[in-house]
Amino acid sequence: MIEEYAIVTAVRNDEASLVLERRTACGLCGQKRGCGNATWSKMVKSQPHEFTAHNAIHAQVGDAVVVGMEEGALLRSVFFLYILPLLGLMLGALLANYLFVNQFYVMLGATLGLLAGFFAARHWATAKGANGLANSHGYQAHILRQAEDGPLEHCASAPNVGK
Repeated sequence: MIEEYAIVTAVRNDEASLVLERRTACGLCGQKRGCGNATWSKMVKSQPHEFTAHNAIHAQVGDAVVVGMEEGALLRSVFFLYILPLLGLMLGALLANYLFVNQFYVMLGATLGLLAGFFAARHWATAKGANGLANSHGYQAHILRQAEDGPLEHCASAPNVGK
C-alpha cells in the first residue's frame, strides 16, 4: 500500500476531497547548492494536488489523514499509460516498415501507433463498464487513518482548508 499525508478540504457522503502538496523524493532537505531537486522545485513552483478519496473513517474538514492506494493498481496504470502507447509506437513503425520502403511512412506509422496507444489507454481509463478505471474501486485512493504519526508541515499551507 502506497501512503501519503493529506488534508481533508470537503466531505460529501462517503467521499472526501483532499489536498496534498507535491514533494520531491528527497523531501527538499534544505540544501540549496548542488541539488537539482531544489532548483527544479523553484522553477516549476509546484502546486498542491487535489483529489477525492473514499472516506471510510468519516474524517471531517481540516483533518490530517493518511491516504493509501494499492501498488498493483499503480503498476497496472503505469502499464496502460506508458507501455501501451510505447508498444503502439513500435508496432506502427514495424508495420509501416514492412509495408513501405520510404522512411517518412515509417515515422508516420510510428506516430499513428503512438496516438492509437494513447487513445487505447484513454478508453481503458474512462470506460463505463465493469473493467474500466472510472468504476473500479481498486483504483480509488482510500483514507486509511488519522495522521497523528507523521509530519504534516507540508500540508499546513494547503489552500481552501476549512472552507
